[in-house]
Amino acid sequence: MYLKMLKLRLLNAIAPAYFLTATTVTFALQFYFFIPAIFENADARINSSTLLHGAFFLFLILNALGNYVMTIRFPAASVQDAGPLVCSPLCTDRVDAHYLLNGRHFCKLCKKVILRRDHHCFFTGNCIGNRNMRYFIMFCVYTSTTCLYCLVLGVAYLTVEYSISFENPLTFLTLLPLSVGYFFLGAVPGLQFFIVLMLYVWLGIGLTCAGFCCQQILLVARGQTWCQLRKGQVVQTRSPWRSNLSDVFGRQWVLGLFLPVQTVGRLQDHAADKKDS
Repeated sequence: MYLKMLKLRLLNAIAPAYFLTATTVTFALQFYFFIPAIFENADARINSSTLLHGAFFLFLILNALGNYVMTIRFPAASVQDAGPLVCSPLCTDRVDAHYLLNGRHFCKLCKKVILRRDHHCFFTGNCIGNRNMRYFIMFCVYTSTTCLYCLVLGVAYLTVEYSISFENPLTFLTLLPLSVGYFFLGAVPGLQFFIVLMLYVWLGIGLTCAGFCCQQILLVARGQTWCQLRKGQVVQTRSPWRSNLSDVFGRQWVLGLFLPVQTVGRLQDHAADKKDS
């Protein structure tokens, strides 16, 4: 048990560092290699396409980082649980959390009582619950979009700079193993090999975040959390899906689609906390 908890704490520290490092590398590749090589003219002048793609990439990555910060800034910790912790009879004393009475959870990594805990996100280093679910979903949306956009530009960069043709669908599937072999033989430059690795990193992160996004939206619409689904709990008092989405995204949800701002007021958070107590 202690060894498993140590592994989780180590992952809780490494995952945010990995995300920030990948973000920095992605930013550098886009503005120093991809966009200039693909969209600038032969005389190295900045044209409208360069500005458009640069602005679009900045919009995506700033929204991803903004919602990432908001997920951490507005934790899912309950503000009303200051008393002794009482485990639920169904508590199985999991490695990462205790199940408490009234549907609450005590996260051993966050060391806090979590309101409507869905899961613990290692990339943000905190739990995802009712208070920060909206930011987590938008973080997944923009991270997935950013990664897939970078994937397209990366493929275009390899085509322009290294004359790699992707007309055959099997080219992408065999690109990584062939690049590894040619790199160790000295036939592939280091930059090309690194970009190929990043293509698969972007693909993996993009598909994972897209899957998380779809899963969380479905759970929110049903008024259910991943913890409840995993334990097989059925929500007894289900509200309409519009009401469930409004509880998470707020009334100004359209603004939240384009800007990482708070769309759920404190009074609504307090009401949700009181509702689940």
